[in-house]
Amino acid sequence: MSEVEAVLARLAERRPRIIDLSLNRMVTALARLGDPHKHLPPVFHVAGTNGKGSTIAFLRAILEAAGKSVHVYTSPHLVRFNERIVVAGKEISDAALIDLLERCEDHVGDTQLTYFEATTCAAFLAFAETPADYAIIEVGLGGRLDATNVFSKPLATVATAVDLDHQQFLGETLSVIASEKAGIFRNSVPAVIAPQSPDVMAVLEERAREAGAPIHAFGMQWNAYVEHGRMIYQGENSLADLDLPRLAGAHQIENAGTAIAAINAAGLVIDDAILSSGLVSAHWPARMQRLTRGPLVDLAGSLLGEAPEIWLDGGHNPHAGRAVARALADMEERNARPLMMIAGMQANKDAVGYFAPLVGIVSEIFAVAASNEGVASSEEVELAARSAGHVVKACATLEQAMRLACAHKENKPPRILIGGSLYLAGEVLKTHS
Repeated sequence: MSEVEAVLARLAERRPRIIDLSLNRMVTALARLGDPHKHLPPVFHVAGTNGKGSTIAFLRAILEAAGKSVHVYTSPHLVRFNERIVVAGKEISDAALIDLLERCEDHVGDTQLTYFEATTCAAFLAFAETPADYAIIEVGLGGRLDATNVFSKPLATVATAVDLDHQQFLGETLSVIASEKAGIFRNSVPAVIAPQSPDVMAVLEERAREAGAPIHAFGMQWNAYVEHGRMIYQGENSLADLDLPRLAGAHQIENAGTAIAAINAAGLVIDDAILSSGLVSAHWPARMQRLTRGPLVDLAGSLLGEAPEIWLDGGHNPHAGRAVARALADMEERNARPLMMIAGMQANKDAVGYFAPLVGIVSEIFAVAASNEGVASSEEVELAARSAGHVVKACATLEQAMRLACAHKENKPPRILIGGSLYLAGEVLKTHS
């Protein structure tokens, strides 16, 4: 165990990893730290169910392509906790993270913070003490009562795609969940809204009007689409002809458009060449990421006799399942080959809802369990995938699943997707990065 992991383990013992949505504890703790959130550079505050990470990646890449320095706070991490806190463009060092966590613990004392609240305090302190041009802050869960929802006047707020997830904390219906996400909207602060279902869009617009937030919604104030191999972004008074994003999948056009809409809504003027540079350079791990090296890639290559096509995606709810299905269908149309999936899920996710859109696209699923608490067993994943209509087999290990996936090579080598869980994606990336 590294020194950072040891400090985080001690923190987790004192600050339990529970989800207890409330702002009172956070406000008290931040006051004891000197209110660091009030000393951040202009903030883009991003909520949503899906697409937050990719939208943030595009937003950061565009701002950095424009020569700006950017703080970024995201969660969860895939491999190392340090991924969550990017200080002026650089992942926080072990020494700095340990110092911040210990200082926060010293100052907040017996305040009954959760683990996420305590680490969020550390991130805000890091950002307040290092100059930067902008800060991008991702909501941890929901919006209205999330620990990050302490900014009175962010530069812009963003609502990415909203769907069913974390219903036990946010509510059972899309309307209630959308209302919780919209809790980050602020008076006179642009509310940028990504593509949504009609019911969700109606709720988000209503909450924006109630908050007095100017609305910048997809399909009304802005649009983004592909035309002749180019990404077209259309605003109320602008039209941009851009390079396609580096991140794979049609859904990334929507995420890239949301990032550009946030930049425009904030009043920033960035030319098309810089926008394109940001779209092409943006990177977000485990979002339809092509794996090109590592033990599983080497194993597949040896079994197939050629370089394998292996994709990694951490999406884990029905909306993510639909997005992945669209991306895979596009790949199949361009280059047909059998598609095998190695899948894991968390026990509290709608696994059947995730797998359902992949019926007819995935030939066979090999179910595994990631080595984390709270994950479904391979047998539970197998049952969910079979209930959705798939041919599926439970496997003891990732290696076994890969061997079985590679056995389907009669006519063409298979395309292989590893997906369904950020925990599973993190386990893969630990040995493939």
